[in-house]
Amino acid sequence: MFGTLLLLFIFGVTRSWAVDYEMLIEDPDIFSPCTEGPPDSITVQEAFNFDDLTISMESDTLHVSGNATVKWEAQPTDKIVVQIDILHFNRGFWEPTVFSMSTQDFCASMYDKNQYWFKYWTTFITNRDEVESQCLATGTFLVHEPFDVRFKMMNYRGPELRGRYKMVITIKALHKKLPRPSSICMEIRGEVFKA
Repeated sequence: MFGTLLLLFIFGVTRSWAVDYEMLIEDPDIFSPCTEGPPDSITVQEAFNFDDLTISMESDTLHVSGNATVKWEAQPTDKIVVQIDILHFNRGFWEPTVFSMSTQDFCASMYDKNQYWFKYWTTFITNRDEVESQCLATGTFLVHEPFDVRFKMMNYRGPELRGRYKMVITIKALHKKLPRPSSICMEIRGEVFKA
């Protein structure tokens, strides 16, 4: 009996420690150039043609609709390496956090339902067959159904998050294990608060 009560108490306490967080994007253009990106990096606006893509911000929600075309120099046979790092602005400097993720083969996992990019982006690309065969090669046409994005973390258990954060996304193409001349680097900056 005592063991059951203890387990219920522990479960109740640890559940109460879980917190939801949201990030309010500070730049209306969403993607900012990297402040300390690789020397050969280009911006997301240089890598993709967004003329037919509309991204608008309303409060804490991004509304996305339309199409984009890849301009970046990559081939369907290239390995696409993606690195995402979260940094916190503290006392005038951007400091690394424990939050990061990477893949050595984005093309193989871009439609993996367990990946964040699937939840927030690739699930809404409707021409899946073409995109899976071309990945992010030059000329790939990305057709999106309209969707909304909210940068929200649910049931977070860990140290308190507060203040300014930025997500640094670096994308590299490897041809026969050698990097292509340019990589893509972008930042998404915002204020994190309890939801």
